[in-house]
Amino acid sequence: MYLHLGQYTVVHTGDIVGIFDIDNSSVSRSTKDYLAQAQKRGWVVNVSEEIPKSFVVCRHRDGEIKVYISQISSSTLRKRTGFVDGLSNCLPKR
Repeated sequence: MYLHLGQYTVVHTGDIVGIFDIDNSSVSRSTKDYLAQAQKRGWVVNVSEEIPKSFVVCRHRDGEIKVYISQISSSTLRKRTGFVDGLSNCLPKR
């Protein structure tokens, strides 16, 4: 399955390491450091000219790491992946 991140960018859901809200997670010093290092290494891909709302860390099958900056909210991206639905199927039945 593939996830549309914005504009003309799609990624394979199996490559996704994490989907993060840019406002909440960028408060952390370690996240700021990670994003700065990713930028220096050329891993960051901005998929929109609009205000960023989330970032998606991917490790592609060839081992390449990319950090995609998206204008789509992290909650919307998570819903699109079906991760939320998959989690509800893992819960024990009452």
